[in-house]
Amino acid sequence: MLFKSLEFKNAYGQKVKIIEIPVLEEDNTYRFMIQLRLETFIAKVYRSRDVRTVYSFREYLKKVLKWSLYEQIFKTDVLKHNA
Repeated sequence: MLFKSLEFKNAYGQKVKIIEIPVLEEDNTYRFMIQLRLETFIAKVYRSRDVRTVYSFREYLKKVLKWSLYEQIFKTDVLKHNA
């Protein structure tokens, strides 16, 4: 799975970075949900006065989604015989 990151300045002029944003295919059933969650997360970070400069979108999704849904989005193929 591919990930992207996003850098911007928040409302208080601090430079912040959001990492581990999943890149989903156009026909993926979770694409719209991830996009809405990302917009919500960006708005939350933008208004935050927290001094953190790096936020993980993956960790945020781990907290707000049901575990089965999280696993379906971030599923990793298990390699056979450590290949």
